[in-house]
Amino acid sequence: MAATSSDGRRTDEDLIGRADLNDVEAILAVVNTDTDSRFHDVGADVDTRFTWDYERARPKLGKLYEKAKLTQWNANDLPWATDVDQEAVVMANAALSASSGLAPMMDLSGTPFASWGDKEWVEFGVESQNWTLSQFLHGEQGALVCTARIVETVPWIDAKYYAATQVMDEARHVEVFSRYLDEKLSGHYPINAHLQMLLDDIIADSRWDMTYLGMQIMVEGLALAAFGFITQMTTEPLLKALLRNVMADEARHVAFGVLSLQEFYGQLSAAEIRERQEFAFEAAVRMRDRFLQQEVWERMGVDVRQATQFLLQTPERDVFQSMLFSKIVPNCRKLGLLDAADGWLRERFTELGVIQFEHWEDTAEELAVA
Repeated sequence: MAATSSDGRRTDEDLIGRADLNDVEAILAVVNTDTDSRFHDVGADVDTRFTWDYERARPKLGKLYEKAKLTQWNANDLPWATDVDQEAVVMANAALSASSGLAPMMDLSGTPFASWGDKEWVEFGVESQNWTLSQFLHGEQGALVCTARIVETVPWIDAKYYAATQVMDEARHVEVFSRYLDEKLSGHYPINAHLQMLLDDIIADSRWDMTYLGMQIMVEGLALAAFGFITQMTTEPLLKALLRNVMADEARHVAFGVLSLQEFYGQLSAAEIRERQEFAFEAAVRMRDRFLQQEVWERMGVDVRQATQFLLQTPERDVFQSMLFSKIVPNCRKLGLLDAADGWLRERFTELGVIQFEHWEDTAEELAVA
C-alpha cells in the first residue's frame, strides 16, 4: 500500500494494480511463491514509543479494558472431545441451507462444474473447510503480530493496557484454530497470496494508526462478520462454540480500533485522511480477492480461471462477500472516512457493492462503549 498520495486523484489501477475490480487475470496473477518456507520476514522501520504519562484519560478505553480482563477464556475448556466428520458436516450444512453444491439454481453447463455430482460437491465442501480455517489461522497470527506492534507504538497508556489484553486474545485464537485444523480437519493450506500481501503492507507501514486501521478495522472487522456468518451456517457444535468465544473477543478488538482512531482522525489533515481512505479501499479489495479460494480449485484439479470467473458471477457468492463488509462499512462511517474528500471512499465502497451497510450499528455502539 502506498504511504503517500500526492495529487489525491489516484485511480483504482494505481491503488490495486488493475482498473477492473473483477479482472480475473490480474487477481490470479497474485500468487504465493513461498509456500515451502516455515518463516516469512517483513522489514519495517518502526519507532517504539514509551509514554511517561500514566494518567488514565480515556474512560471508554478503560471500560473496554475492564471488559477484556473479565471475559478471558481458556482454550482447553472448549468441547474438544466432539467428533467431527467433515463429510457429514458438509451434508448437514447443505441440508440446513436447503441447498447443495456451489450454485444449484444456476445453469452449470459449460462450466468446470457441469459434470459434478454429490461426490465432487462434498469433496469441495471438505476442502473449503480446510482452506477457510487455514486462512483464519494465518489471519489470527497476523493479528497477534499487529497487536504486539500496537503495544509498542501507540502513544496512550490506556491503549497500551487494552492492546496487551488483545495480544493474549490473539495468541488464544491462533491456538484454537491451529488445534481445530490439526485434530478435527483433514489438511492445511498455506496463506492466500492476497491475505499475505495485505498483512505485509500493514506490518511494513511505520505509522501506528495504520496498524489500527488495517488490522483492527479492516481485517478484524471482516473476520467478525465472517465468523458470525459461519456460526449461523454450520451444524458442527465444536466449531460453533469456538467461533462464539472468538467473536466475543473480536467485537472488543474492532471497538478498540474505532474508539482509538475516532479521536486521532479528528486531528489529521484532509490529505492525511485521504491516505487512510486509500489504505482502507486497498485492504477491502485484497480481502475480497482472498475469498475466491483459488487454492481450492487448484488442489481439486479445476481450471482456476474458469472457476474464478464463474464464482464472480454467482449471486450467492455476491451476497456472501457483501455481508463480509457489514462491520467494516459502518465503522468507516463512524471514523468519518466515508464522506471525507468529497465522498471518495463512499464511491469505492459503492463500486464494491457494500455501501448498503453504512447505517448498520457500528461495533463500539454494539458493545455500549461508544
